[in-house]
Amino acid sequence: MNNLSLNYTSQGQGEALLIIHGLFGSSRNWRSLGKQFAQYYQVILLDLRNHGDSPFDPAMSYELMVKDVIALMDDLGFQSAHILGHSMGGKVSMKLNQLYPDRVKKLVIADIAPVPYPHDYDEIIDPILELNLSGIKNRKEADDQLKKVMPDQRIRLFILQNLSFYEGKPSWNLNWTAVKKSMSLLTGFEDIKDWEISNPSLFIRAGLSEYVTQQSCDLILEHFTDAQISTIENAGHWLHAEQPDAFYNAVIKFIQS
Repeated sequence: MNNLSLNYTSQGQGEALLIIHGLFGSSRNWRSLGKQFAQYYQVILLDLRNHGDSPFDPAMSYELMVKDVIALMDDLGFQSAHILGHSMGGKVSMKLNQLYPDRVKKLVIADIAPVPYPHDYDEIIDPILELNLSGIKNRKEADDQLKKVMPDQRIRLFILQNLSFYEGKPSWNLNWTAVKKSMSLLTGFEDIKDWEISNPSLFIRAGLSEYVTQQSCDLILEHFTDAQISTIENAGHWLHAEQPDAFYNAVIKFIQS
């Protein structure tokens, strides 16, 4: 399998900080925080394969996504970088650290653990695949169609960030077919019983999320030997969007310590 040349933006200067988005997301979700981090670091906001403006490919796994990120670091001349990953991007970051520990300075993982998760994403993906884009002129029209089968407005608006219009024609910046095909790999994760990660690591939990349980915390502290775990209260899984100031402060304090 060949590496894909990932889309990215770069801003700021100093040590490199790579930010890796989650499932159904893109680098666009991190623009505001990226601008803040760029006061101190060279911030790279990237799109993972099959997301955003990066290339589409039928194959998708954590190993492939890690290799894409390493290839981007090589292209940019970064021997090492601080790595921040949210949700699926957090799993990419953990796997990158496990495979290439010398490429990671400090690791920040946002509201995800190195464990498999159950999923019901077919309830999101199937309506998207069935959506007839012909004749849709804007996101509101797409939203009007989706609300019949996807009642949660917050999820719809997040998903519809992936709908773009070029010369008036709608298209998805997300390879829904490849993601659906690979979903068991993406929601799953390998058994980390043989892992021993010594890089300084910060795991940030969301107080209103169930993604990082106490059992997960025990597992993290067992296998990430220089890890801290902190909780941002009054935030759900998209903690960086719901409590951006608290999230920014936690990350900056850790990286600069």
